Amino acid sequence: MHIATNDIQLADWRNHAIKLESEVKKVIVGQDKAIRLMNIAIFARGHVLLEGGVGVGKTTLLQSIARCIGGAYERIEGTVDLMPNDLIYHTYLGEDGRPKIDEGPLLRAGENLSVFFFNEINRARPQVHALMLRVMAERHISAFKKEYRLPHMVVFADRNQVEKNETFEIPSAARDRFMMEIPINIPEDRELRKALMFDVKYQHAESLTKQVESNVLQFDQLNDFSDILQSHIKSSDVLEEYALDLWESTQNPEKFGIKLDSVDVNRLIHTGASPRGMGMLLKAARVNAWLMNRDSLYPEDIHAVFHELIAHRLVFNTMYENRRTQLARELTTQILSTVAVPSSTSTAKVA
Repeated sequence: MHIATNDIQLADWRNHAIKLESEVKKVIVGQDKAIRLMNIAIFARGHVLLEGGVGVGKTTLLQSIARCIGGAYERIEGTVDLMPNDLIYHTYLGEDGRPKIDEGPLLRAGENLSVFFFNEINRARPQVHALMLRVMAERHISAFKKEYRLPHMVVFADRNQVEKNETFEIPSAARDRFMMEIPINIPEDRELRKALMFDVKYQHAESLTKQVESNVLQFDQLNDFSDILQSHIKSSDVLEEYALDLWESTQNPEKFGIKLDSVDVNRLIHTGASPRGMGMLLKAARVNAWLMNRDSLYPEDIHAVFHELIAHRLVFNTMYENRRTQLARELTTQILSTVAVPSSTSTAKVA
């Protein structure tokens, strides 16, 4: 009976997850992969870095997804003068001319906060990063002599990758707290580009997001369902050995015969993927398997999320760090094409 109940839950939630994607695709064009990856992060309960230039639609995409998730949506802009306390409270003069204090964007929605967007996080100072990362890890914070719980919060953060003045690079240990870094690129299809230029509906972001159905998911039940999902998807011994090989290849690529043009692979890696990162990789891969209506992991589930889960965690030696975006993509591509992939028959034999 319990198994049957879980199967019904899994199928019902999958239908809602697919509906979320279809709702967002009604207003966001050319971002199908990004939408799928963000959906995976939501069900894996992981925080996300968004990568992309100015004006590519990151905010509209995120607002549309937040509307589908339900709960409260908050955002803050990263600036060089932003202080940690600005996340917690803000002060102002009331109508009576006396100073007032209100809860800030992290606190005002309380336990109803489901999506928090930190725009241009690398414009904020390291002290702000430190507070934000602690809240991301612990999902609670003390303020005003009480404890604020944020059990349902998922953080999405955008980095300004164009301007370097007055920006503070997020250190590798902090990047590791984010489950994924998802690229939001301009669509390559000319017809989609034409639509974005000439279809006036895409010029009004607020009205666009209102076309998305609200509360497609039950945001306050996602944590419990995520646990059910993770327990349901199984993996074979062969698949687990393959995942271990992938992990080792991020630390010692030369051992697996991986080569990159114009790069000494023996001197490339300072730090490979962390245990936390590999754990997150498997969580995301299980969600992908569930979305594909499978109950066991296949190599393609890992491949579907590998770059977005691993690339931002890699730390290169100093001589290569200024090329990290390009080299991380090349390295993860070479890892997947070089490390021996077990057959589908072997991975289907769950222990």
